[in-house]
Amino acid sequence: MLSVHRRFAVVGAATATLTLLAATPPTAAATADDRPGLSRFYHQKITWAACEGDGMPEDLQCGKVTVPLDYARPDRGTLDLALARYRATGRSRGSVLLNFGGPGGAGMPGLVASGKDFMGLTNGYDVVTFDPRGVGRSSPVSCGDGADELFGAVSADTDVQAALDAVGKAADICAKHSGAVLPHIGTVNASRDLDVMRQALGDKKLNYLGFSYGTRLGAVYAAQFPEKTGRMVLDGVDTLTEPITEQGLSGAEGQQTALDGFVTWCAKSMACPFGQDVRSAGEQVLQLVRSLDEEPVPSDYGQEFTGQDLVGAISQALYSKAMWPVLEQALALLVQDGDTHALTQLYGGSSLPATATPVRQRPRDDGGLVDAEDVPLDNLPAALMAINCADDPDRPGAGEVARQIAGLRAAYEEASPVFGRYRLAQVLMCYGRPKGTDYIREKVRDVPASKMLLVGTRGDPATPYRWTLETARRLGSSAVVLDNKGEGHTGYTSSKCVHRKVDDFLLYGSLPASGSSCGPENTDSY
Repeated sequence: MLSVHRRFAVVGAATATLTLLAATPPTAAATADDRPGLSRFYHQKITWAACEGDGMPEDLQCGKVTVPLDYARPDRGTLDLALARYRATGRSRGSVLLNFGGPGGAGMPGLVASGKDFMGLTNGYDVVTFDPRGVGRSSPVSCGDGADELFGAVSADTDVQAALDAVGKAADICAKHSGAVLPHIGTVNASRDLDVMRQALGDKKLNYLGFSYGTRLGAVYAAQFPEKTGRMVLDGVDTLTEPITEQGLSGAEGQQTALDGFVTWCAKSMACPFGQDVRSAGEQVLQLVRSLDEEPVPSDYGQEFTGQDLVGAISQALYSKAMWPVLEQALALLVQDGDTHALTQLYGGSSLPATATPVRQRPRDDGGLVDAEDVPLDNLPAALMAINCADDPDRPGAGEVARQIAGLRAAYEEASPVFGRYRLAQVLMCYGRPKGTDYIREKVRDVPASKMLLVGTRGDPATPYRWTLETARRLGSSAVVLDNKGEGHTGYTSSKCVHRKVDDFLLYGSLPASGSSCGPENTDSY
């Protein structure tokens, strides 16, 4: 899944634990559109209009679809979900829905930023994206002001009980700012929202392209609605089985592999701030992290820039090989001039003054869309926490958490001396919340859907290639694996070969042989 690196979430993805309004595990069984109370949601039509706001492409259209707040009690409130689309330029065979990952990634800004990458699909589809429940304009969850300091105080080195106390206090603040959607957030409900969207778009089957966390959402949909699953592509395949403790360990390993690749590349350049010896350069990166943890340096707006802030900035840049030159320059500014500005821009949170974060004192509970300018800046990390915890059934007590951290510390450090400490705090992620759904771990297997294309990238720092193979085995005979022998997170926008094979499948139904591969690319743009 995509990591979110903000000072707000110094616990890695670990501390938006929500005690008061915690997610109730949703009913997992697939629900047909004729279930009592759901018919009205399956008989709506979307009204499309030009998207409002500065910088919106003229040909991008916006709309909304209404879904039940609670599928078990569809008469107890509704939610509006924001949609955006590019119309098909040729003869349309319907729609293809995009999810950009996260969890917590809003669809509209993703499509605005990278729309050119998907224009080929408009040869046969309306290209549609959406803000999932709790995300973006769709009843966004938030932690508001006050939680930032508590989150920032928690790390893998913090006394466990003190960390859990801070998590509990932050939970109260998050609950007050997240509104009625919070108990009904999570992938199982988001998947059912997808089916309402499918019907509202007029499609008999869902055609879908999901990235990172979006692969989890796609796999859950295929399990819930196998007979309504059309052409589905999962790129950067998420795990369906690993507990949070194992996910963090896998993430640390993947990030270390990506960092090793960056350091090898950097050392070939005279501009590399760590010199031209690969081994020495790697050691210098680790030394720099440790020295900044011991003695942070001033950053923008007077905040301190720590070693863990540096780890967050590096993590963000490793998602794409195209960012490596930017990271090299940012590190050179730090090493040579003590200038952290470029790194805080990569990190995404330290450069923001406290007054810059909009606070939602009264969460909107009528289910209507919020204006784009009113989406809280912390929505992405807040939604990431809430959705991941709603999807996770493990709830160890405080004693078990302490034992886990003590036992895992050495394993995390071995997996990555740079990223291990940063990721270990994920063990605290869902402490204090009721048990999440076990549907994903237990029921998403041997899916009797039509063929699905799973793209795994060998150098992916966020979703390791082995997750692609493991998820393919769980999905069963419907899964077809494409091995992308490249770098970076996901393959569609960084590999011409992957891009071509995905488009051929979605547009024409042409699948590569399972186990076929794409070679490494020399560039991340085309």
